[in-house]
Amino acid sequence: MQLLRSLAISTRLAIQTPWRRRQLKRMSDQGQAPISVLFYHRVADEPINPWTISKRDFERQVDYCREHFELISLQEVQRRLDTGHSPRPAVSFTFDDGYSENCEFALPLMIRHRIPCTYFVTTENVRHGHPFEHDLRLGHPLPINTVEQIKAAADSGIEIGLHTANHVDFNRVHTIEELNQEIVEAKNNLEEMIDRPVRYLAVPFGLPQQMRPAVIETARQCGLKGICSAYGAYNLIGDDSFHIRRFHGDPQFNRLRNWLTYDERKNRRRPTLPDQDVLNIEPELAAKIRHPELAFS
Repeated sequence: MQLLRSLAISTRLAIQTPWRRRQLKRMSDQGQAPISVLFYHRVADEPINPWTISKRDFERQVDYCREHFELISLQEVQRRLDTGHSPRPAVSFTFDDGYSENCEFALPLMIRHRIPCTYFVTTENVRHGHPFEHDLRLGHPLPINTVEQIKAAADSGIEIGLHTANHVDFNRVHTIEELNQEIVEAKNNLEEMIDRPVRYLAVPFGLPQQMRPAVIETARQCGLKGICSAYGAYNLIGDDSFHIRRFHGDPQFNRLRNWLTYDERKNRRRPTLPDQDVLNIEPELAAKIRHPELAFS
């Protein structure tokens, strides 16, 4: 099934590539080139979970992006959205969770090629070295980045971002105290670890149901510069620059190319986020969403 799907994508790409190139040129000439933000988790040659990509496949993707796109930071993503001018298709690299093995190959590759990169870590796992629950459920606990590793990465030019304190599912958060613990306190703790400001939050799971107004407002109020989703979408002129949209750095190269060459069908299908927090929340939290000035009183 996977082989048939890959073949179908390859065939579609071969047919559509000339048209997509013309479309990208037209968008670029208008200063509206799409901006793609990729997210990865673990780069290693033992793919014992679905969110691992091999070193060879990762380097192939990096080389492809270096050849065909401008590689930019999240700050530059936001600047282009804010100014309403994106002259060339661009890519930004990000990582989620904080796997120790990324320090062996992926991050040195980023540093060696001077590729802007944001590396999101879950602070309590880093602080205590506890493996992630999602790996424990698979029966494969994996080593987590240490404080020393993320500090060294930051000193080498990697931007360290926040992935909450406990890799929380915000769809299950119902109190302002837990929201503050996972974002505000975790941000402060991470800044102490790396001795630098923390500017960005990547929401665990990153689906529309986790991208709640309460989460976004808390991130704004505590001084974060942006918040990243992970449900698969481009960043286009006219989008809110505080919400940075990302899609997976798929190990299947054809699927990644399909995204990066700008698939208009995917853009038409991207979900919209609710402008009200209609999920189950306590009255106290609802009041602080309606009146943000109360959030940290």
